Amino acid sequence: MPRIPRLLINSPKAAYHIISRTALPGYEVLGEEEKDHLLNLIRWLSQVYFVEVYGFAIMGNHFHLLCRMLSEEQFSDEEVKSRIKLYYQDKRKVFFYEELITKWRDKLASLSRYVQDIKQRFSRWYNKRHERKGYFWADRFKSVIIETGEALLNCLAYIELNPVRAGIVEKPEDYRWCSLGYRTRSGPDKTFLSLNLGLSAYTNKSEREQFDLYRNFVYGKGEIGEPDNFDKAKRFTYRLRHFTESLLIGSKHFIDETKNDLKKLFTKKQKKFICDEIYSL
Repeated sequence: MPRIPRLLINSPKAAYHIISRTALPGYEVLGEEEKDHLLNLIRWLSQVYFVEVYGFAIMGNHFHLLCRMLSEEQFSDEEVKSRIKLYYQDKRKVFFYEELITKWRDKLASLSRYVQDIKQRFSRWYNKRHERKGYFWADRFKSVIIETGEALLNCLAYIELNPVRAGIVEKPEDYRWCSLGYRTRSGPDKTFLSLNLGLSAYTNKSEREQFDLYRNFVYGKGEIGEPDNFDKAKRFTYRLRHFTESLLIGSKHFIDETKNDLKKLFTKKQKKFICDEIYSL
């Protein structure tokens, strides 16, 4: 199968489920310090780039990240300047001019540059720490387009249940390298993460109320607190493999609205393949 081009669409309803795996053998490549460092990079760069992050899970040999890129048009030049300064962290003096701001505006709105920045910075840190050279990440990252709303909520629950499926913890909030664990420790009002999922049930709710709604949903999907909860959580996962294997997930209307544009990116041989990789909720 020819290499599939990166699927990116210009829609406020489009979020992305990012999955990236290490190139190194073994499951526990990422220890506690490595997971902490990767989480700190995600948190910092998520405040630099024009991105809304919904959730993550950092496992022993891969990570998941669920996010939506924001339109660059909603950010002023002053906001772009402040993000450039945050990016360099006083390590470089920057002289601002129109072309520079335009260049950075494009960069900060790019999903590929955002994820690439996270991965490259971590790779350099890891190689230096472990006195090694060469690739750390396996190939490029995978991205699945997720429609905001119900599809986004279900995908986020899928990501949160990664450490439960792996048998590491019984409850996702007991794992500090997934977003539910991070939210629990930080407090719903002191986090870089968003619960602006595009759901009417979350509208006009406080951050605490949104968090409680979300946590209850994850528990319901994972059957946590019920007998044989781990087996049920695994069955939930098996039913939702499309969250990592598909290219586009959402309602029929969302898919019909976007797939024709996506097909322009593909060769004739690839078009049949993507029809089989689109999942309608």
